[in-house]
Amino acid sequence: MRTIILATVAAVIIGGTAAPLVLLAVQDASGATPATAAMSKLGDLSKFRAIVVEVKALADRGDLPAAKARIKDLELSWDGAEAGLKPRAAADWHVVDKAIDGALDALRASPADPVACRRAVDELLAVIDRTQTA
Repeated sequence: MRTIILATVAAVIIGGTAAPLVLLAVQDASGATPATAAMSKLGDLSKFRAIVVEVKALADRGDLPAAKARIKDLELSWDGAEAGLKPRAAADWHVVDKAIDGALDALRASPADPVACRRAVDELLAVIDRTQTA
């Protein structure tokens, strides 16, 4: 996973080695910090959230075919992780799964309604965020 360091690292050179003094924040490309990811009863949802953020950006730009293709990656990833996630917190898993289904349905509708797609993806992102902090 790509990590973006959003802090200044101060270092003291001691005998030719650098000892970091301050690391203010580490954040992945989706905006989740390790502390945020660790809060979920389901475990680390950051890889799923990152996909939803990409889908949201595509839907917000009106590129619904690309958003539809990218959300398929979420569906496959989520389904593949079900056996590891669902036993941890079945109720939370079902809430997220239902929100994923809503976004999939909206993006797969023929014709897809841009407003409904954005609304469903926004709701999915909100559900993941609520789940991470629950």
